[in-house]
Amino acid sequence: MDASGEVLASLRGVRKRYGALQALDGVDLDLHAGQVLALLGPNGAGKTTTIGLLLGLLRADAGQVRLFGQDPQQVAPRRGIGVMLQDAALPPTLKVGELLRLTASYYPAPRPLADSAALAGIGDLLGRPYGKLSGGQQRRVQFAIALCGRPRLLFLDEPTVGLDMPARQRLWATVRALAGEGVAVVLTTHYLEEAAQLADRVCVLVRGRIVSDGSVDALRARVETRRVRCRSALEPATVATWPGVREVHRDGAWLQLASDQVEMVVRRLLEADPALAGLEVQAAGLDEAFCDLTRDQAVASFDPREAA
Repeated sequence: MDASGEVLASLRGVRKRYGALQALDGVDLDLHAGQVLALLGPNGAGKTTTIGLLLGLLRADAGQVRLFGQDPQQVAPRRGIGVMLQDAALPPTLKVGELLRLTASYYPAPRPLADSAALAGIGDLLGRPYGKLSGGQQRRVQFAIALCGRPRLLFLDEPTVGLDMPARQRLWATVRALAGEGVAVVLTTHYLEEAAQLADRVCVLVRGRIVSDGSVDALRARVETRRVRCRSALEPATVATWPGVREVHRDGAWLQLASDQVEMVVRRLLEADPALAGLEVQAAGLDEAFCDLTRDQAVASFDPREAA
């Protein structure tokens, strides 16, 4: 993260409602220079609304939204952002190089076309019509377009959908390099592995409220679930009946299980199978932490009147 950690954009006590739906309910959020923030949450959690407010596409019902210290609906601060949305409607007949030159013309000090193409790995596509490209190639072009204005704040909405692994890894490397130069990056993704790879900070939204904001390790630490792996002759059906065992299955000679009372379960495993070997206990993965957190928060905030 950039040493200064300058706040480039912020939300303070922001509320947004669509009819009876409270999309955001008192959200406070800072976006820091040089930091990659993964904004996670189940569908309908408020992620799209949050980004729409920061981009100046929406107006908050209450609270304050600032982009480089200004109203995001003004033109000047919006020249400092780059955006890669999940759905992009670009002219199919324009060549890739023409698209980049056109987009760059809207910015006061854009990157040279060759630099934008190199960062996104599309140097070989510049002469081809956009509509003739594969889905993965189009995503790479969209990434280059998001970078061409030298943004200080970069929004990436599901950026690697449709990309093969080499292209994903290239995009990840570019994002890390940009963050190292002080660019703030906001990432939304359903690939939790991607968030774990890239994010300095993970912010989880549930039902319009931030329920977790910190590092990937801090999010994992909030979850009691642990993974246990061992070589054992015990039957999975038997172990599944024990208190604290959430799931269990066999993989050859290995017994693998998840537990939120791992110390008690490990003691029982050792008592039930004196020949048990190769015991391993692992912390929850990001996917497990995310699922546990969002499920628990949804249950805690459930209002039967809303389900009527």
